[in-house]
Amino acid sequence: MPFRALLDSLIDIVLPVACAGCGTPGRALCPACAAGLTGPARAVEPRPRPPGFPPCWAVAAYGGPARSALLAYKERGRADLLRPLAAALAAAVTAVTAPGVPVLLVPVPSRPEAIRQRGADTTLSLARATATVLRLAGIDAQALPALRICRSILDSAGLDAGRRSANLEGAMAVRAGPLRGARPVRLVLVDDLVTTGTTLTEAARALAAAGRPASAAAVIAATERRDRLGIAARPY
Repeated sequence: MPFRALLDSLIDIVLPVACAGCGTPGRALCPACAAGLTGPARAVEPRPRPPGFPPCWAVAAYGGPARSALLAYKERGRADLLRPLAAALAAAVTAVTAPGVPVLLVPVPSRPEAIRQRGADTTLSLARATATVLRLAGIDAQALPALRICRSILDSAGLDAGRRSANLEGAMAVRAGPLRGARPVRLVLVDDLVTTGTTLTEAARALAAAGRPASAAAVIAATERRDRLGIAARPY
């Protein structure tokens, strides 16, 4: 186990569980903070919208408890948040499902450096847990890591929309084999968050280039956009 993951596990043992949103002891998310992740799912769209951005649904705006929970899960190893976050993502996926049509969840690939630093592929784990939630709800769902990073890219934190787009352009490709011969399904891209939309746009491009275009995308949260006066123009 990587040192960071081991340290996080030891901290979890020593310290009592507390709500990732407000710090209330006793559970991963208290009822009040969890309520912010229950939806309903709504269509979201970055502003400006990148060409090729897929139809996308989210259940929360990226702020408050939703932001705290996602950061705690990804950056601080809070594995106890996986279940409530998977339930939130499942609600977004459900918005794009059709009765009787199987769903294939394709997680946006993480940078290898991020996987090493976190000790796990948090997006893939989230996709698999979401597929489990959907199956328990009677939806035929599977998660498949069909995409890979095919060249070196920078951490997108701190990059503006233009630099993010240039950083990710042509950076993803479909893995050899996973989608070959797959039965007809509704293919849904999944990620934890949409900001500028460049990541989902590149993932959608890679799938379309392989002849397996995504039907839609689903995320837990979407960021707000602000105009020149600082007034929020919420995509959610």
